[in-house]
Amino acid sequence: MQANKNSQAAQRRRLSILIADDNADTVLTLSALLRDEGHIVHTCVRSATAVEAVERYEPDVCIFDIVMPEKSGFTLAREVRELPLPRQPVLIAITAVYTRPSEKLMAKAVGFDHFIVKPADPNDLFALLETVGEDGPQAA
Repeated sequence: MQANKNSQAAQRRRLSILIADDNADTVLTLSALLRDEGHIVHTCVRSATAVEAVERYEPDVCIFDIVMPEKSGFTLAREVRELPLPRQPVLIAITAVYTRPSEKLMAKAVGFDHFIVKPADPNDLFALLETVGEDGPQAA
């Protein structure tokens, strides 16, 4: 069974993913799960360093917590969308606090492509990332 899972992971597109979340446990858990799926993972536990990390790594996908000290995920999304990158990453908001429909609309308005409520089901996240792998990152 494990060999089958590994061969399936190898067939999927390997994505470069940046996680920015001030909760170190969330960062460690998400990064371990995503690395097990074969992705390259970069992490930030300080939102103030996230935009610099996007410029440095040019990830395919960014997963930003909404509620963080220094800069919110909303601010990060706006700043990333303003960067002159060769290609824009897919932005995924992840939050346990902002879950109302109006907050989901705000996330979309500032540049997020997808919205996930914590605690996220890893299988839902994997399925979402498979669509990114199939379609590729968005053009700038």
